[in-house]
Amino acid sequence: MTKRDKLIALMISRPSTATFADVRSVLEMFGWELARTRGSHHAFKKPGHPEAGTLIIPVDGGTRVKRHYLDEVCKKLGLDELR
Repeated sequence: MTKRDKLIALMISRPSTATFADVRSVLEMFGWELARTRGSHHAFKKPGHPEAGTLIIPVDGGTRVKRHYLDEVCKKLGLDELR
């Protein structure tokens, strides 16, 4: 199993210990880029795809991402369809 497969499996399982680094890695694998950061909120956009919109990921406690935002990431990337 490759690192990419492991990260995708991690996102699909939506653990309460998911880190921002994991989420950022998965988003970047799918072509999303960090557009800006304001405080604890990180905004990601997919260049060349304005219909994708902006995905805001707030980071709780400096490193963790709440499950609600993992749900949004999985929905935007279509990861639930890979189950």
